[in-house]
Amino acid sequence: MAAATALVAGVMTILMGVVARFPLALAAGLGVNALVAYEIAPEMTWADAMGLVVIEGVLIAILVLTGLRTAVFRSVPTQLKTAIGVGIGLFLALIGFADAGFVKGNAGSPPLGLGIGGVLVTWPSLVFVVGLLATLLLIVRKVKGAILIGILGTTVLAFVVEAIADVGPAGGPEGNPHGWSLNVPEWPSSWDATPDLSLLGNFNVLGAWQTAGPLVALMFVFTLMLTDFFDTMGTMVAVGQEGGMLDEKGTPPRTREILLVDSVAAAAGGAASVSSNTSYIESAAGVAEGARTGVANLVTGVLFLVAVFLAPLVEIVPFEAASAALVIVGFLMLTAVRTIDWTDYEIAIPAFLTIVLMPFTYSISNGIGAGVITYVLVKLVKGKAREVHPLLYAVAVLFVLYFLRGPIETLIF
Repeated sequence: MAAATALVAGVMTILMGVVARFPLALAAGLGVNALVAYEIAPEMTWADAMGLVVIEGVLIAILVLTGLRTAVFRSVPTQLKTAIGVGIGLFLALIGFADAGFVKGNAGSPPLGLGIGGVLVTWPSLVFVVGLLATLLLIVRKVKGAILIGILGTTVLAFVVEAIADVGPAGGPEGNPHGWSLNVPEWPSSWDATPDLSLLGNFNVLGAWQTAGPLVALMFVFTLMLTDFFDTMGTMVAVGQEGGMLDEKGTPPRTREILLVDSVAAAAGGAASVSSNTSYIESAAGVAEGARTGVANLVTGVLFLVAVFLAPLVEIVPFEAASAALVIVGFLMLTAVRTIDWTDYEIAIPAFLTIVLMPFTYSISNGIGAGVITYVLVKLVKGKAREVHPLLYAVAVLFVLYFLRGPIETLIF
């Protein structure tokens, strides 16, 4: 799985750099992965689920080639696009804090809390806090490569802490709440590994239609399309916004090419049996360091391909070291909130819902959907229906169906 994931990510990231010349890397999308793993795959075989991903990617590519996907993107108001980028920034910060164990979910109230029982009592938490503060100070000093230096320096600190305290992994058979979130910072037994690419081609385009039935399969394809469609839109706006690469309407250069490569990547991910590949928001970390062209993608893509053979090396860096970068990029993206007119409720309310629902629901698509639906409703109530692009009405209806997919799927099943 790791080898196939890195291979597809590498090839698609390089393709984005060559065709779209935009610093937007691609890999298996976490939002789509969750949808596939918890809603779609349980109803069929994995190969059948991957077949639906391939279909979804092909359909979105057709929408790009016909110009519809680009037209939908352009129909979204500029300030709402800005809100999408801000919301993704908050979402990134939450992911960083949660991955590092700085913020944890609680079974009762409150739903989120600081560390364990409201206090920071673990060595990994200390490593994260030190790494975050050190990286922030480097950024304040305008040190070139501050984020990368911060990750490397925090990894070294994590190595020292693990060597002295022998913290170990979180969870495990003995249940260790004080352990490292994912990777334990220690030297691997080997530096390279022979890649196993047997997963490639493990998909069945027609299987889901027979196993789950045409209506269920169609509903799943619709949900995949909408999630992938708007996750990508939000990501490229946020990354372009961070790099100052958007025009006066909030549109990045070569939008059509970006969307086309992203669509091809979705189908490629399904064909490789590693789920839909899509543009990922962590690309903003590279943009924050100065990436502005497809050259950044060529470097990232090659490193992905190298990772196919050096998988054990990836496990050296713990979440606690890498998560600080997400928090910092979240801050940088959040600064665009100043460009939204908060005195105009017609845009301020949709922008607010877009921003807060992304981290609160752990979904980019949910935030965009809430913002679009609210924007259309506010304009209708104010008697300004003509100010809304016709395509945005269609998008609002689709998002209503998206939010109602639970009851709809219940009726279908």
